Amino acid sequence: MARNTARPLSPHLTVWRWGPHMLVSILHRATGVALSIAGLALLTWWLLALAGSASGYETFTQTATHPLGLFVLIGLTWAFFQHTLSGIRHLIMDVGAGFELRTNKTMAYLTMIGSALLTIALWAYLLLGRGA
Repeated sequence: MARNTARPLSPHLTVWRWGPHMLVSILHRATGVALSIAGLALLTWWLLALAGSASGYETFTQTATHPLGLFVLIGLTWAFFQHTLSGIRHLIMDVGAGFELRTNKTMAYLTMIGSALLTIALWAYLLLGRGA
């Protein structure tokens, strides 16, 4: 089938200038997948350990408090906050606001900064505030 050369091609990533709004949109999808897969797996393991024996729960606790386990938990916490704030950003855009480029970029930056600050604040409270 011959292509109509008068018809424009679909835009590609090479056509658009990269911006924070594009990054936040991609992060929204990636954090949703991470929360669905890793978050659900971790939740399932925790519930099974809770319903099982004391040694099973001890194994879960040791794994979760290991530096690698903490890294995963902190990452999932950041993913949760990033996905939530990005969802709020999308909700604002769904009602028709925030489409101006400057506003859109500002909301994208605030989403990324907010998720980092909320993650730091939560883990500072968990690790330092309660004396754990």
